[in-house]
Amino acid sequence: MADTTTTIHGRTVPTLGLGTYKITGDTCRESVAHAHTMGYRHIDTAQMYQNEAEVGAGIAEAPVAREDIFLTTKVWHTNLAPADVKRTTEESLRALGTDYVDLLLIHWPAHLDSDEDALRRTLDAFVEVHEAGQARHIGVSNFSPKLLDQTVAHLPDEAPLFAHQAEYHPFLSQEPVLQHAREHGYLFTAYRPLARGAVLQNERLRAIGEHHGKTAAQVTVRWLLQQPNVSAIPKAASAAHRVSNLDVFDFTLSDDEMTAIHNLARGERQIDPAFAPAWSEGA
Repeated sequence: MADTTTTIHGRTVPTLGLGTYKITGDTCRESVAHAHTMGYRHIDTAQMYQNEAEVGAGIAEAPVAREDIFLTTKVWHTNLAPADVKRTTEESLRALGTDYVDLLLIHWPAHLDSDEDALRRTLDAFVEVHEAGQARHIGVSNFSPKLLDQTVAHLPDEAPLFAHQAEYHPFLSQEPVLQHAREHGYLFTAYRPLARGAVLQNERLRAIGEHHGKTAAQVTVRWLLQQPNVSAIPKAASAAHRVSNLDVFDFTLSDDEMTAIHNLARGERQIDPAFAPAWSEGA
């Protein structure tokens, strides 16, 4: 199906990726290597995950050329001063064993939420990393509509906002930031797409799954990938889960089924740390 990939600013991106949060050690290395033998070509990590070396080792073991892999990492919110952005990005590249990442994200805005000058300085540092060839594209994660507006307005045409990554699953509507992504043509990547397994217990998702011969988790991933400008990065430490998550491209949800899943939204935000932004500001 065509929705195995999407095109953002002229770059083709696999819509389904492998999330690696809390996957460490040999399990992480083996998961990344195995994922590539199955057909995954989109891998997501972060400085805070403390697994970049293992992700890099898994990529090195995979029978896939580096240029065929879309690799994302993220700069942690304590490293957003310009000098720290550059220093820690270089550390990430060394750990990953690569000269570049395909996408470099601000992991959390933290103090940038209340300091637009600091946001501009951080974005400028990301642009410099991009210009140095260390990040093919740059983006953000966990931004509010207000911060997204400020980001789009500040970034130059030669280094536009490529992606915004945020929590998104059937129990949390993200309509304001989804609309922003579509309006400005960047990618919206859903993390925690299975709501920490809560989708498995939902009767509506299970019923839709039974109709298609799929699980509630597969229905959820399919629901995400059928939406414009959306990709998803479910974590999958087990081979069985990696196989299951990838087996979502042989069926299509109807408009009524898509609406029924959208209607499950109940404002359930599972990730909301003290340094999170004012989520609805600017919406």
